Amino acid sequence: MKALKRYFAPTLAACCALFLLAGCGDPKPAGDSATATDKGTIRLAYVNWSEGVAVTYLLDALLTDMGYTVKTTMADAAPIYTSVAEGQQDVMVETWLPTTHKSYYEQFGSRVELISTWFEDAKIGLVVPKYVEIDSIEQLNDVKAAFKGKLTGIDAGAGVMSCTDDAIEQYGLDYTLITSSGPAMTAALKGAIDKNEAIAVTGWAPHWKFARYELKFLDDPKGVYGGAEKIQSAARKGFSEDFPEVAAFFGRMKFNGTEIGSLMDKLETSTQGDEKAIREWISENQALVDSWMAK
Repeated sequence: MKALKRYFAPTLAACCALFLLAGCGDPKPAGDSATATDKGTIRLAYVNWSEGVAVTYLLDALLTDMGYTVKTTMADAAPIYTSVAEGQQDVMVETWLPTTHKSYYEQFGSRVELISTWFEDAKIGLVVPKYVEIDSIEQLNDVKAAFKGKLTGIDAGAGVMSCTDDAIEQYGLDYTLITSSGPAMTAALKGAIDKNEAIAVTGWAPHWKFARYELKFLDDPKGVYGGAEKIQSAARKGFSEDFPEVAAFFGRMKFNGTEIGSLMDKLETSTQGDEKAIREWISENQALVDSWMAK
């Protein structure tokens, strides 16, 4: 397994590799190449977001246990949607609907099938430590000095960043949005919490930081960040017919906030490798995992 702690943005080479994969070979279902000793190959594509990485690693372990060969590819959302729609990847592990991936789904939705909703009530917004006294984005200008006039962001292309640009405009915030990365954002959050300082970061749930720190979303009365989102898995057309057991498994896989948070935190804090961390999490959550398996 790849190291979860390496939350680097997907490189151009990685994205190009995905496109090259999508452009090569006969677009047959992966199951066509199954050998006598396994049930076929499942190709999982995922974006480098903490919850999606964690669930992909878990899927890798569980599907392997079920007798499948698993191949994983990490890239940005656009090439993943394209390759799944073209049948060159089997499953996009994580898609956020109805808002975050709306434009992609409008373009590719007729060419993919949603096979699961594995997390309800996902959301994005501005996140602060619970000890911060304000509760709404509307109050940020009143405490600008405490926050040093900064909102700590992630990579520039993320949806939460464009929403934050809109929030600055719509709420008239006298703040600067700092572009960084997921790891830099969480490092800044930890640093501020260690010093009991005020900080506001572009955040989303589920995320391991909610399992580790006491945090809250600032209220968004203007609805700039949208409402509740569902995290779903989208597959190529025909996947459910080619791999009914896997599709049914995806359909049963569901997490609540505590469960997905503990999975992410287990991987993030592990010092013994991702494979061992995944196996420990499965053991600690065996009843949940068993509920996903075929009856």
